[in-house]
Amino acid sequence: MPAPLETPRVRFAPSPTGYLHVGGARTALFNWLFARHTGGTFILRIEDTDFERSSEAMVEGILEGMRWLGLDWDEGPFYQSKRLDLYKATAQKLLDGGHAYPCFCTKEDLEHRRKVASEAGKPPMYDRRCSIIAPADAAARHAAGQPAAIRFRVPEGGVTAFDDAVVGRVEFANSELEDFVLLRSDGIPTYHLSVVADDLDMRLTHVIRGADHISNTPKQVLQYLALGTPLPIFAHVPLILGPDKTRLSKRHGATSVTSYKDMGIMPEAFRNFLTLLGWSPGAAGKDADGRDREIFGSNELIRLFSLEGISKSNAVFDNDKLAWFNTEWIRRSSAEELLPLIHSEWGKNGFIPQRSEPDVLAAIDLVKPRARSLRDFATSFCAYFSDHFTFDPAAVTKFLKDSTTRDLLVELGGRYDSAPEFTETSTEQLLRAFAEEKGVKPGVLINGARVALTGQGVAPSLFAVMLALERERVVSRLQSAASISAPAASAEAPQPA
Repeated sequence: MPAPLETPRVRFAPSPTGYLHVGGARTALFNWLFARHTGGTFILRIEDTDFERSSEAMVEGILEGMRWLGLDWDEGPFYQSKRLDLYKATAQKLLDGGHAYPCFCTKEDLEHRRKVASEAGKPPMYDRRCSIIAPADAAARHAAGQPAAIRFRVPEGGVTAFDDAVVGRVEFANSELEDFVLLRSDGIPTYHLSVVADDLDMRLTHVIRGADHISNTPKQVLQYLALGTPLPIFAHVPLILGPDKTRLSKRHGATSVTSYKDMGIMPEAFRNFLTLLGWSPGAAGKDADGRDREIFGSNELIRLFSLEGISKSNAVFDNDKLAWFNTEWIRRSSAEELLPLIHSEWGKNGFIPQRSEPDVLAAIDLVKPRARSLRDFATSFCAYFSDHFTFDPAAVTKFLKDSTTRDLLVELGGRYDSAPEFTETSTEQLLRAFAEEKGVKPGVLINGARVALTGQGVAPSLFAVMLALERERVVSRLQSAASISAPAASAEAPQPA
């Protein structure tokens, strides 16, 4: 194991055969938090030796997901496809030390023998027949051009063990491990070889990864031992499951990190939520009353994170809980912090705000307590930032179906236009006095005005909305109420003049 005072070096090593998924993002996040907590180094490595399935688009998708999450790396990205000489050299070291041997078995031979073993009720493991080929014979066959893979020679007896920082002592009987391939006959390394060669070359002190890699670990431990190098500290983190307690997959909804970005999730909210899937700050995360806290900023997470806080139990991904985190983070963030994220949403929708930045910031502060997603600012909240917005058909049908109500709103707009002052208090007093004068309930005018001003049936206090929109805009929209028709549920209502 590395010396206790050695500065930690960790890595995230995704395979670009798909976009950055939730499980991979959580692994990257844990590595990043550990590196930042310890003052260590976070390395990004792209494991792209699956040439048929890897693509530049997938690589960029992974990098985009990490940038969105705020996971900056200190070294890399390194690409395995450009490091093939390192893997061949490492395989040669194992050959020279007698820990590996060339295997001349063809794919057809291997498949046939596995089938025979399975039919006989035996494990379909490699039978080691090439391990007894004399070195001189193997060299002659190689010189004659016969293709050969390189296999690791697993000890025939005993166990391979390691101490895991999360799950504790782990042991595998060597009899259960077959002589695994290190280097394919075409010179392409397997995962087992490349990961060890890279981790050694990059001087990793800790390997923090998903629990699904535990079965791979003994094969890697054997290589460390054969090469005479100390083991890193392994930490296998629990899996993330769907609500039905099965492995998180597309059937549970979005699994790509960028999908959550597209849904209008704040990166801070996703980072906070993801960290608590399989990790707890323990007593350090309680409030003054001794209750468990859930909202943590990045600096707090960095300060509190430790491998000891990682759970052995699998975590469950709850979309409703993520939505709660998102609403909390939107509510807690300042308008200035939200504005760049909202601008991104506006850009995706082709929406251009028509108000000054101070007015935009004030409007964001007004509506953010009602937001569940950043997308709300580019959809249902558009009326606060521009005169180009659409009406919710259901709200129009419910509150503006009566032409009498629309006519009253037009007249109300005129009253506001000539009012001596325009404050929250004065606008409310004027509306209630107008309702009494006309013999209607104030709620009829409040609900109708809300739709006429915002396009929605639900909004903050109407009179706070009026102040945020300012007198001229309020008057204009109310006086356009007569042209608002009650659309069918599937139709789009006309925009205000």
